[in-house]
Amino acid sequence: MNNKLKVLRAMRSWSQAELADRLDVSRQAVNAIETGKYDPSLPLAFKLARLFAMPIEEIFDDGFEGPADDA
Repeated sequence: MNNKLKVLRAMRSWSQAELADRLDVSRQAVNAIETGKYDPSLPLAFKLARLFAMPIEEIFDDGFEGPADDA
């Protein structure tokens, strides 16, 4: 799953450790999410959305574009 977490974090000049502290997770967890090696749990995704004041789908992109519109 693609995400904008690294960009959002950088815009606030937060280190991975600072973001991890705000989320109550490890720095390694933040790194794994940023690099796409780990998809966050739903509660963690909601926590991220609240922290950045954005809808979850603006932070995370599963690559699904929906059915093609042939009309």
